[in-house]
Amino acid sequence: MKHVCKITVRTYECDMNNHVNNANYLNYLEYARHEYLKAVGFDYKTSISMGYGLFVTRIEIDYKKPAVLDDDLVIESEAVKKGAASGAMLQTIKNGQDTVALAKVFWAFVDSNGKPCRIPAELDVDGLKPSV
Repeated sequence: MKHVCKITVRTYECDMNNHVNNANYLNYLEYARHEYLKAVGFDYKTSISMGYGLFVTRIEIDYKKPAVLDDDLVIESEAVKKGAASGAMLQTIKNGQDTVALAKVFWAFVDSNGKPCRIPAELDVDGLKPSV
């Protein structure tokens, strides 16, 4: 499943060159992942109340073109890898037809001690798995 969400670049996200500061892309990607998880039925609040978490372990970002103030960005998110306790997601930030950034986000499911663990059946939704 490919999930799409939108965000408009705000003034405080831009640097002195009117480009989105590279650190703000992490916020855009986080917002889009959270929306993706909601869309695929992963209940983050229940996960936390059960003593589990879904942690980002690594992010690789390739910046392709700058985004600037008032750009309407589209963030596409999709699962590309899934194991018993970890996986990866591909996220693409676009401005119209132009790719602004590509990110591969690696995650691990952890217990209350922050140790990787298997995802319990009631939280292991299909949307965490690649659709291909």
